Order: sequence, then C-alpha cells, then structure tokens
Amino acid sequence: MQEITVQELLLQGYANLVDVRSPGEFARESIPGAVNIPLFNNEERARVGTTYKQEGQTAAQWLGMQIVSPKMESIMQAIRQRGEEWGEPPTIFCWRGGMRSRAMATFATFSGLRVRRLQGGYREYRQHVLEVIGPYELRVPVFLLHGMTGVGKTELLRRLEEKGYPVLDLERMAGHRGSVFGHIGKGKPANQKMFDARLFETLRRNQDAAFFVMEAESKRIGNAIMPPFLHDAKHKAVHIQLTAPLEVRVQRIYDEYVVPFSWRPDFAENVERAYASIARRIPTGQAALLWAAIAEQDWRTAIASLLVYYYDPRYQNKQSEYVEQLEHHVDTAEMVKAVQQVDAIIEKSLSIR
Repeated sequence: MQEITVQELLLQGYANLVDVRSPGEFARESIPGAVNIPLFNNEERARVGTTYKQEGQTAAQWLGMQIVSPKMESIMQAIRQRGEEWGEPPTIFCWRGGMRSRAMATFATFSGLRVRRLQGGYREYRQHVLEVIGPYELRVPVFLLHGMTGVGKTELLRRLEEKGYPVLDLERMAGHRGSVFGHIGKGKPANQKMFDARLFETLRRNQDAAFFVMEAESKRIGNAIMPPFLHDAKHKAVHIQLTAPLEVRVQRIYDEYVVPFSWRPDFAENVERAYASIARRIPTGQAALLWAAIAEQDWRTAIASLLVYYYDPRYQNKQSEYVEQLEHHVDTAEMVKAVQQVDAIIEKSLSIR
C-alpha cells in the first residue's frame, strides 16, 4: 500500500479514484471523477455511528467487522476490476483518511492488490481546493457570452469546448440551468463543495490557457455562489451578445425540455408547479393565457409567452446592471456560423492585446 498526499495526487495526475464512503456521503461531495465503492451503505453507516456514540469505539469497530466481512470478496473484486481497467492502482480515500480507507487498503494489500491511499482523505482535498480558489486570480482575458434564454449559450460553449477552447461552463459545474423549469428531468443541483471542486479541476486542466470563455451568470448559480475572482472577471471581460429569432429560441427550448421529458407522467404537473412560482410576475392578462396553454399542453405557445413576458424583461434588467456596452454581436440561428464568428472575435481580440 502506497500512501500519497493530495499534492502528490494532483502532481502525478492519478485518475483512478475510489471513494469508500457511504453512497449518501458520496452523493453530497467527492473528488470529481471518483467512483463509489462503499464499505458501508447509508443504513450500515448510521448503525455504526449510533453504536459508536452509545457504546464506544470498540463496539463500533466490531459491528463494522460483522457488516463488512460477508461482502469483502465482492468489494475486493470491484477494486481489482478498477485496477485492471485503468492499468493504474486505485487511489482509495474516505472522509479524513481514517479507518475506512485504511481498512479497505489493508484488505486489498493482503489480497495481493496494488492500491494507493490518500492521506487526509476528502477533507484534505477540500482544504486544498479552498486554498487555491480563495485567492485565485484570472490573469488572462475572459470572453463572456450574453444572451436571452434560448439563444444557445450552453450549446455554443459545448461546441467551443469540443474544438479545444478553454471553457468555464459554470451551469454544468453547478448542475443547474437558469430557467425555473431547468430542474425538470435533471438531477439534483450541486452543493458549494462540488461546484468548487469542479471549478478547481477545470482551472487545473487549463492552467496554461491563454484565455477563457464563459457564460454571463448571476453571483448565485443554483445552490452555489460564484467565487469573487469570477465575479470580478465579468466586469473586465470582452462581452459578446448572442441573439436569435424568437421562433428559433422557442424550438431550442422545446427540443431541450419538452421532447426528452414530456413522456414522464409528472411532466405536466412539474411544469404547472414551476409556473405557479412565477405567475404573479407576469401581466394578469398574459398569465391567464399562459395557464390555458399549459393546461392544453400547447408547449410552444407557453414557451413563447414565458420568453416574451417573463424571461426577456428580467434578462434586460439584469444585464443593464453591469454592462454598459456590448462590443460584439453574434446571431446563433445557425450554430456552425456562430462558432466561426466567436472564433474570429477571440482571435482578433487576442491579436490586439
């Protein structure tokens, strides 16, 4: 068994990461890219914790042994498979590099498997992330994409990323979409710890980048808060306004939110619940028409009304708070051309600097 520090983990680029904590802990936060091979499930972990509090460490350890022993062979099989698939010894970690990761690594070593164990566990990794993110400064140009709901900001970022551009997709890191309907069909949004970790890993992968491209976001993105250095970067960025005709925006939203998820029995109910949360902010006459469109499942009409009477006015008010003038405008009706235009803007801007 090889003991490694967080610094060694990052410097060597070890990627075969195994989180041995319970599924509940893993779901809340972990090192990006890690898989979960838990020593205890959620219920078992709770039982061991209760025993520790009521009867002490020795009793908790004995209970843990009784729980783990019958399933140790299957756990070791999973560890061995990870090593064979990756061609690299798994790096095992728990919350603070304590008993769970030590037990797993010890069993693996006795079984003839090569493994690494992360000293300090996830807690040490989290502390390192905070030490880097806290004082971080973006010393390279930032190209900020603006645009109303449906213009295709996320798709444009994805296409730029596929071309090798250094992209900061903050919505993806936060597991959040800006629309109040963005949660429909999606997983739970990330907490601050997972957002920070994903941002840290993205910055680390792109540490030699000459620039970054990101979407203009509010300070709060879902359940996460944007760090100060990104908020500052918004005010110093090269601003690019994306536009598209209303019918194009409606179709994009329909394709993204309705087509994949409208088959679900709870889809209409989720839409109604989401709309009810904002209905009071829509002009009375239009609100009644919107309710009717949703009731009839006339989704395109509902989407168009939401854009015109809710999202577009809110976007215009928010943007005017910190952007006095937009230097560049790109029509995203044809996304291939839009990528080419953004590419030209970036190349020209960098050549001037």
